[in-house]
Amino acid sequence: MYPSLSVIFFTTASGAGYGLLALLGILAPFGVLPADPLFGLVALALALGAITAGLLSSLFHLGQRQRAWRAFSQWRSSWLSREGVAAVATYLPAALFGIGWVFLGTVSKAAGLLAALGAVATVFCTSMIYRSLKPVPRWHNRWVVPNYLALALMSGTLWLVLVLQIFGARPLPAATVPAVIVLAAVLKLAYWRFVDAAPATSTAGSATGLGSMGTVRLFEAPHTSENYLLKEMGFSIARKHAARLRRIAMVLGFGLPFLLSFVPFVAPGGPAVAAAFVAAVLGTVGVFIERWLFFAEARHAVTLYYGASAV
Repeated sequence: MYPSLSVIFFTTASGAGYGLLALLGILAPFGVLPADPLFGLVALALALGAITAGLLSSLFHLGQRQRAWRAFSQWRSSWLSREGVAAVATYLPAALFGIGWVFLGTVSKAAGLLAALGAVATVFCTSMIYRSLKPVPRWHNRWVVPNYLALALMSGTLWLVLVLQIFGARPLPAATVPAVIVLAAVLKLAYWRFVDAAPATSTAGSATGLGSMGTVRLFEAPHTSENYLLKEMGFSIARKHAARLRRIAMVLGFGLPFLLSFVPFVAPGGPAVAAAFVAAVLGTVGVFIERWLFFAEARHAVTLYYGASAV
């Protein structure tokens, strides 16, 4: 599938924003995070800013942006519509949570938990957009939803650690951040292992219904030039390049942030702030590369009619 940068930025930025919002909504009402209004302002501004930037970037992927509002009407059957509804609905409890925290000095437990629930629901709906697509086997499997949720949690945690370090607040328990990173890394590796080993679900024979007659091969290309289907659904990346990008994503997105997560406990102050900033940036870059691969390595069943032997 063609890796559209607007969609990749959307899932990366909004995932981090929703992950951070969920953590704020769960941890702040129970006193794990500082009740300081300035801390709440900065943390919520970072979360909602990332969410909004991601949602706005997704509009660039629409052919008719002025009709985007129509997507909300299909929530009964469309995960894309449910994502839009959940994303917009999450702003209300998030706004109430922020107003209470920043302007009234009250960290509302109800508003915080509702904002966290909305954040998780939105990321879930985003993941289900891809999980529900049967014609794309690399997406239609049980590993997609856990990966989306874990990556959002990891990204949000890294940015939360940075805000905590900037304010000199009490850090999260020592094992928390490494455990979250390891969880996300294990799920990502499990996803790659699964899709690499999974047998083909469709072949040219099964797609055409001619498989019982022998091996089906493309006799002549249906088009003399590239068309929309080939551009959007026939994108491919060489296996060696994909393997290299996987290694880069693992090192930048998981390995280095894992090591940097221990710096605040051995070198507090300036080094801890710098380490948290680098870890958050590298983690985000790693997720961006991983998300690019998520699209680039996926193959749509329609490519069987354009020469692909199996998907």
